[in-house]
Amino acid sequence: MTLASVNPVDGKVLATFESTTDADVEVALARAVETFRVWRRVPFAERAARMNAAADVLEADKDRFARMMTLEMGKPIGAAVAEVEKCAWACRYYAENAEAFLDSEPAATDASRSFVRFDPLGPVLAVMPWNFPFWQVFRFAAPALMAGNVGLLKHASNVPQCALAIAEVFERAGLPKGAFQSLLVGTAKVAELIRDPRVAAVTLTGSEGAGVSVGQTAGSEIKKAVLELGGSDPFLVLPSADVEKAASTAVTARTINNGQSCIAAKRFIVHAAVYEEFTRRFVDGMAALRVGDPLDPATDVGPLATRAIRDELAAQVTRSVVAGARLLLGGAPPEGPGNFYPPTVLAGPPPGSPAREEELFGPVASLFRVESVDEAIALANEGTFGLGASAWTNDDGETERLTREIEAGSVFVNGMVKSDPRLPFGGIKRSGFGRELAAFGIREFVNVKTVWIA
Repeated sequence: MTLASVNPVDGKVLATFESTTDADVEVALARAVETFRVWRRVPFAERAARMNAAADVLEADKDRFARMMTLEMGKPIGAAVAEVEKCAWACRYYAENAEAFLDSEPAATDASRSFVRFDPLGPVLAVMPWNFPFWQVFRFAAPALMAGNVGLLKHASNVPQCALAIAEVFERAGLPKGAFQSLLVGTAKVAELIRDPRVAAVTLTGSEGAGVSVGQTAGSEIKKAVLELGGSDPFLVLPSADVEKAASTAVTARTINNGQSCIAAKRFIVHAAVYEEFTRRFVDGMAALRVGDPLDPATDVGPLATRAIRDELAAQVTRSVVAGARLLLGGAPPEGPGNFYPPTVLAGPPPGSPAREEELFGPVASLFRVESVDEAIALANEGTFGLGASAWTNDDGETERLTREIEAGSVFVNGMVKSDPRLPFGGIKRSGFGRELAAFGIREFVNVKTVWIA
């Protein structure tokens, strides 16, 4: 099988790569096991030195890595540079904190000494998506490697250059060759890798369907899995909110990464008292965005990653309008080359329509008018997803209710949902299970071992 790197701006092939052969996969698995036996015994200080070196490599070559991302999947160049910088931050964060996060915890029992220790599991398979092709890998790799595990990356097939570049970062940082390996294999190979007894656990960031498949296979093998899946995040605006700031942030929250983010705000739930003002400001802000070449620093929204993604989004919008949603902006892909789709706003998508029930993976916003806080919370919790939520209010009582009652893995009040190495990240319901980042993330792929000494 051949993997192609295709520029979403014009559809031209940037490079092609032969997939990793079965023989080479076998070599990689054997190397991973051999390296794990050594790497798990490397002192934290030495692991930290290597992780800080990885951060140095990222920072030194951030422009090259950013351009690579932009050319492969269409991310605006400024956002791509910021992504590389965030990866370096994650490396340094775990280099500094991993030892404390995994320090043994004493427990008072009837033993002379008892405690809990945290030991690495072994080779961990990471099945990663294309939309944040560096960050979503590093937010797994930095804690996993610092815990003493080793990584095997199966990246999305449309970003092979990024997959190989990430392995290059760790190699240049001085990690053993088997500590982190990129396998250029297709989706069909994933189940076989999970079933291999040398693979200790699996983590996936991706679609709900991919999560079901990986979760079923991992469950059948009784192996640990962490799943970070889709989201249709609500963005609630209540009467006491700073509407101008909320609307401005809403534009960014909906169009970050060209709208292709699991934690992008997608459903904008606005109280009737401020609905007209918010809608006017929001639509004006979306209309002012510049769509174009993602390598141009002035571009706000670049192309979607593939033509299939753009066509699916266009179909979802069309079906929503047919179902009764009102089109306030955009709504049709432009003529010409590239996978571009304009910033689009739909108002009042009815139950059963894609804009209300499904995740729209592109710069399309759904607006909903509500009459009360109760109605806002009920609508926010509607559906199967539960990844993140943004709530806008300056009322302390409402803040308490929203943070307590919204069903999501994170709630950001008067701010945009984002991932941060210092905070756990993940979802509930069909947005997945398990956590990445912070102390919770590094403890996902360890053996929480009880030690009791008479």
